[in-house]
Amino acid sequence: MAKPMDIDGSMLEGGGQILRMALGFSVLCRKPIRIFNIRGGRKKPGLLAQHMKGIELLRDLCSAEAKGLEIGSTEIEFHPGEIGRGKFTAHIETAGSVSLLMQAVLPVAIFGSGAITLDLKGGTNVEMAPQVDFMTEIFRPNMEKFGATFDFDLFRRGYFPKGGGHCVVHVKSIRSLRPVTLVDFGVINKCYGWSFVSGAVPIKVAKDLSGGAKNMLKRIYREDIDIEEYRESVDMATDNCSGIILGIQTTTGVVMGGAALGSRQKDAFRIGEDAANVIKSAYKLRACVDRHVQDMVVVLMALAEGRSRIKTEPLTLHTQTAIHVAQMMTDAKFTVTEQENGSFIIECDGIGIQNQVE
Repeated sequence: MAKPMDIDGSMLEGGGQILRMALGFSVLCRKPIRIFNIRGGRKKPGLLAQHMKGIELLRDLCSAEAKGLEIGSTEIEFHPGEIGRGKFTAHIETAGSVSLLMQAVLPVAIFGSGAITLDLKGGTNVEMAPQVDFMTEIFRPNMEKFGATFDFDLFRRGYFPKGGGHCVVHVKSIRSLRPVTLVDFGVINKCYGWSFVSGAVPIKVAKDLSGGAKNMLKRIYREDIDIEEYRESVDMATDNCSGIILGIQTTTGVVMGGAALGSRQKDAFRIGEDAANVIKSAYKLRACVDRHVQDMVVVLMALAEGRSRIKTEPLTLHTQTAIHVAQMMTDAKFTVTEQENGSFIIECDGIGIQNQVE
């Protein structure tokens, strides 16, 4: 058994992102790894339920050997095998995020030996993770620019603290990812979103979330802003929750978004403004991805065949971590250049992973 590569899980962002990315690159590059100090930058270090399920899902996906898989464990060892095909299941018994499971597994699943179906349960709209709607409506169009996509079926939503959400993700395998150049913002030609409540939360909260978002977005877009305000059906969600997901499209194909969940501690109108301000902040610099998609596309840039260039806002710590892990585990080469207006160009010569699919 080959000697594993050592990775310090407390570096930079110091959370679950390092775990997810390192495991994904381990599978794709067939490199065994040992991750220590897992989530060393968090108040409660070590593996939580959602991290365990993510590791187990990747293990099953590639018939890997894994050691140290226990709740609270701060060290694991992972020896990957070949990526398979078929149906794989990860059911988090808490409100752990299914979106974070998707973040970890999608870059691997697209290089499967055939079609892959992911049956996922947990939290669909929870704090400290992208809402699942953000993954489908904002991240997926950006992933498609690289030549990969997924189909998505949502059967039930899951909120904090009970979870219980259920979705199925269908992934077709691809031969390779193409590089992407996304540096011209263009002009906004569509502004849209969804504002929801569920359970006993009054519909006024959805209207206030929407109102705050429109108040902010109308500063950058003068045409109609189409935000659907609605209550989730009892079949889809019984627990109390509220939230908003926003998006814009431009004439050059830019798709970016913002999102937030409601809170008893903060006025819904202000929360809607905060969600929209994520878009407004990127717009001011004419960045071509929002701050939350920044780090997610770094993985795709590293795996693509050729040179990608993407215009962003100043790099978040998550993006810096993503670049660091990608360069540490692959031969991808990144350069980051600040522009005169304060935006940045992330450039990457990807490793061009090839998949021998039938």
